[in-house]
Amino acid sequence: MKEIQHRSDCPIAYSLDYLGDKWIILILRDLIFTSKSSYGDFLSSGEKIATNILADRLKLLEANGFIKSSVSPEKKNKFIYNLTEKSIDLIPLIVELMIWGSKYDSYPIKEAVKKLEKDKEGTIREIREKLLQRLKSDAPAK
Repeated sequence: MKEIQHRSDCPIAYSLDYLGDKWIILILRDLIFTSKSSYGDFLSSGEKIATNILADRLKLLEANGFIKSSVSPEKKNKFIYNLTEKSIDLIPLIVELMIWGSKYDSYPIKEAVKKLEKDKEGTIREIREKLLQRLKSDAPAK
């Protein structure tokens, strides 16, 4: 796992220290917008992440509080990855990247982007509430 070195006190530099790697954003995208939650799920993404890079980025995300892992109830040698509130707070940033990318790419606009264009704040709120609810339901009982 690569270690994060903070180069300055700039909040943008600090953010990029964690999020400046494309694989980090794509793993978070999959956790936020799809039902992907396991190592195998992430490997099946269209970007074809290498296994060593995926393992490294999952460790980095977990070590820095962006995700948490748990053993799958169905298969004891499989881990399930879930978002934390820290990563859920990144939804507006990832949404803006989606909107910007859809403006300049040549691919057909996805339904998610159409929904965001119609009601960005409402859609972000809906996604956030759904993920926070899942986070609460995954929390161990006290």
